[in-house]
Amino acid sequence: MTNRIDQPRAFDLVGDPLLVAGVGAGFEADLRYRVGEGHHEVGGAFDVGGGTGRHAQFQVRVDLGGVTFRLDRLVVQVFEISPGDGSEIGVASVPVIYGPRIVPGYTGYREHTVARGETLSTVARIHYGNAGLYEWLVRANPQLDDPDLLVPGQVLRVPLGP
Repeated sequence: MTNRIDQPRAFDLVGDPLLVAGVGAGFEADLRYRVGEGHHEVGGAFDVGGGTGRHAQFQVRVDLGGVTFRLDRLVVQVFEISPGDGSEIGVASVPVIYGPRIVPGYTGYREHTVARGETLSTVARIHYGNAGLYEWLVRANPQLDDPDLLVPGQVLRVPLGP
Protein backbone atom coordinates (compact mmCIF):
# COMPACT_ATOMS: atom_id res chain seq x y z
CA MET A 1 0.00 0.00 0.00
CA THR A 2 1.09 3.54 -0.65
CA ASN A 3 0.98 6.15 2.09
CA ARG A 4 1.71 9.80 1.44
CA ILE A 5 2.29 12.82 3.68
CA ASP A 6 1.10 16.06 2.06
CA GLN A 7 1.41 18.25 5.14
CA PRO A 8 3.88 19.19 6.42
CA ARG A 9 6.13 19.44 3.38
CA ALA A 10 9.85 18.71 3.50
CA PHE A 11 11.71 21.17 5.75
CA ASP A 12 8.59 23.12 6.74
CA LEU A 13 8.96 25.09 9.96
CA VAL A 14 6.43 23.51 12.33
CA GLY A 15 5.19 24.03 15.87
CA ASP A 16 3.14 22.32 18.54
CA PRO A 17 0.65 20.86 17.89
CA LEU A 18 1.82 19.40 14.60
CA LEU A 19 -0.84 18.69 11.97
CA VAL A 20 -0.04 15.76 9.70
CA ALA A 21 -2.22 15.22 6.63
CA GLY A 22 -2.09 13.01 3.58
CA VAL A 23 -3.52 9.97 1.89
CA GLY A 24 -3.10 6.42 3.06
CA ALA A 25 -4.43 2.93 3.47
CA GLY A 26 -3.73 0.40 6.16
CA PHE A 27 -4.59 -3.14 7.13
CA GLU A 28 -8.07 -2.93 8.65
CA ALA A 29 -7.89 0.86 8.10
CA ASP A 30 -5.19 1.27 10.79
CA LEU A 31 -2.16 3.54 10.29
CA ARG A 32 0.54 4.62 12.70
CA TYR A 33 2.51 7.86 13.02
CA ARG A 34 5.82 8.70 14.61
CA VAL A 35 7.58 12.06 15.10
CA GLY A 36 11.13 12.11 16.41
CA GLU A 37 14.77 13.04 15.96
CA GLY A 38 16.61 9.88 16.92
CA HIS A 39 16.67 10.57 20.66
CA HIS A 40 13.03 11.16 21.58
CA GLU A 41 9.79 10.48 19.75
CA VAL A 42 6.03 10.51 20.04
CA GLY A 43 3.72 8.17 18.18
CA GLY A 44 0.27 6.73 17.94
CA ALA A 45 -2.34 5.14 15.70
CA PHE A 46 -5.34 6.39 13.72
CA ASP A 47 -7.99 5.05 11.36
CA VAL A 48 -8.05 5.85 7.64
CA GLY A 49 -10.20 4.73 4.75
CA GLY A 50 -12.69 1.93 4.93
CA GLY A 51 -10.44 -1.08 5.20
CA THR A 52 -7.60 -2.91 3.54
CA GLY A 53 -6.75 -1.56 0.10
CA ARG A 54 -8.96 1.54 0.25
CA HIS A 55 -7.08 4.84 0.26
CA ALA A 56 -8.51 7.91 1.97
CA GLN A 57 -7.41 11.30 3.23
CA PHE A 58 -6.29 11.69 6.82
CA GLN A 59 -5.40 14.48 9.20
CA VAL A 60 -3.83 13.83 12.59
CA ARG A 61 -3.10 16.35 15.32
CA VAL A 62 0.11 15.39 17.13
CA ASP A 63 0.78 16.94 20.55
CA LEU A 64 4.55 17.45 20.89
CA GLY A 65 4.43 19.42 24.16
CA GLY A 66 5.43 16.51 26.35
CA VAL A 67 8.57 15.73 24.37
CA THR A 68 11.92 17.45 24.89
CA PHE A 69 13.66 17.13 21.54
CA ARG A 70 17.44 17.60 21.43
CA LEU A 71 17.57 18.59 17.75
CA ASP A 72 15.79 21.14 15.54
CA ARG A 73 15.24 18.68 12.71
CA LEU A 74 12.50 16.08 13.20
CA VAL A 75 11.22 13.29 10.98
CA VAL A 76 7.48 12.76 10.57
CA GLN A 77 6.51 9.23 9.55
CA VAL A 78 3.26 7.50 8.65
CA PHE A 79 3.23 3.74 8.19
CA GLU A 80 1.27 0.55 8.69
CA ILE A 81 2.09 -2.65 10.50
CA SER A 82 2.23 -5.78 8.36
CA PRO A 83 -0.39 -8.31 9.43
CA GLY A 84 1.99 -11.07 8.31
CA ASP A 85 5.10 -10.38 10.32
CA GLY A 86 4.49 -7.17 12.30
CA SER A 87 7.08 -5.17 10.35
CA GLU A 88 6.58 -1.55 9.34
CA ILE A 89 5.45 -1.23 5.71
CA GLY A 90 4.34 1.63 3.47
CA VAL A 91 6.53 4.08 5.42
CA ALA A 92 6.24 7.71 4.30
CA SER A 93 8.78 10.15 5.83
CA VAL A 94 9.13 13.93 5.81
CA PRO A 95 11.92 15.92 7.52
CA VAL A 96 10.75 19.13 9.25
CA ILE A 97 12.24 21.92 11.37
CA TYR A 98 10.82 22.26 14.90
CA GLY A 99 10.32 25.96 15.67
CA PRO A 100 10.01 25.68 19.48
CA ARG A 101 13.62 24.40 19.62
CA ILE A 102 14.74 27.60 17.87
CA VAL A 103 12.65 30.41 19.37
CA PRO A 104 11.28 30.30 22.93
CA GLY A 105 7.49 30.41 22.80
CA TYR A 106 7.43 29.78 19.04
CA THR A 107 4.10 30.88 17.51
CA GLY A 108 4.80 30.75 13.77
CA TYR A 109 7.02 32.38 11.20
CA ARG A 110 7.16 35.33 8.84
CA GLU A 111 8.70 35.27 5.38
CA HIS A 112 11.39 37.81 4.58
CA THR A 113 12.49 38.51 1.02
CA VAL A 114 16.20 39.34 0.98
CA ALA A 115 17.08 42.78 -0.40
CA ARG A 116 20.41 43.68 -1.97
CA GLY A 117 23.17 44.05 0.62
CA GLU A 118 21.29 42.31 3.43
CA THR A 119 23.02 39.77 5.66
CA LEU A 120 21.55 37.39 8.19
CA SER A 121 22.61 39.85 10.89
CA THR A 122 20.66 42.59 9.10
CA VAL A 123 17.57 40.40 8.86
CA ALA A 124 17.87 39.42 12.54
CA ARG A 125 18.13 43.10 13.53
CA ILE A 126 15.02 43.93 11.45
CA HIS A 127 12.86 41.16 12.92
CA TYR A 128 14.29 40.60 16.40
CA GLY A 129 15.97 43.92 17.17
CA ASN A 130 19.18 41.96 17.79
CA ALA A 131 21.69 41.16 15.02
CA GLY A 132 23.23 38.46 17.23
CA LEU A 133 20.14 36.27 16.82
CA TYR A 134 21.06 35.51 13.18
CA GLU A 135 21.68 31.89 14.28
CA TRP A 136 17.91 31.45 14.65
CA LEU A 137 17.63 32.23 10.93
CA VAL A 138 20.35 29.73 10.03
CA ARG A 139 18.61 26.99 12.01
CA ALA A 140 15.18 27.76 10.51
CA ASN A 141 16.45 27.80 6.91
CA PRO A 142 18.35 24.58 6.15
CA GLN A 143 18.18 25.41 2.44
CA LEU A 144 20.98 27.97 2.97
CA ASP A 145 24.06 26.44 1.39
CA ASP A 146 26.25 29.28 2.64
CA PRO A 147 24.75 31.48 5.41
CA ASP A 148 27.26 34.19 4.49
CA LEU A 149 25.89 34.40 0.95
CA LEU A 150 22.34 35.69 0.62
CA VAL A 151 20.84 36.36 -2.80
CA PRO A 152 18.42 39.24 -3.43
CA GLY A 153 14.92 37.81 -3.85
CA GLN A 154 15.70 34.76 -1.70
CA VAL A 155 12.89 34.06 0.79
CA LEU A 156 13.83 33.29 4.40
CA ARG A 157 11.60 31.95 7.15
CA VAL A 158 11.85 34.06 10.29
CA PRO A 159 10.62 32.07 13.33
CA LEU A 160 8.65 34.18 15.79
CA GLY A 161 7.72 33.99 19.44
CA PRO A 162 5.39 35.99 21.65
